[in-house]
Amino acid sequence: MIEIGTIKDVEPWAQLRIALWPHHSLEDHCAELARSFLSGNGKAAAFIARNDADEAIGLAEATLRHDYVNGCTSSPVLFLEGIYVRPAERRRGIARLLCNAVAEWGKSLGCVEFGSDAPLENAASHALHAALGFAETQRVVFFRKTL
Repeated sequence: MIEIGTIKDVEPWAQLRIALWPHHSLEDHCAELARSFLSGNGKAAAFIARNDADEAIGLAEATLRHDYVNGCTSSPVLFLEGIYVRPAERRRGIARLLCNAVAEWGKSLGCVEFGSDAPLENAASHALHAALGFAETQRVVFFRKTL
């Protein structure tokens, strides 16, 4: 079952985020959820996948981006900020269901393009994106110089 993330999902949702982004603490993830997804601003949404035991087993987070999104020509662009399914639950179509829920949310808000990104070295994410119907638009390396 796929449902939109709500305040009742914060703890399991944050645990899934830790699995995806382990460089942040549980407290950091909970604060980000409150700030970005539970504030009611309508610019971000998350979808939670649950198994038959009602356990959270996957998530997809998306935002509406009004700034330039690489490879896109419209605005706003629906942007997949993160998608994660527990390893034991993979290869069952859950990521596709999550992505479809995100896409429907974006369409309902007038989006005609769906963007995402992944680090250059993350071949598994590239394969997932291709399987979900995304087309690679460009590769980029960012640079920084301290002043």
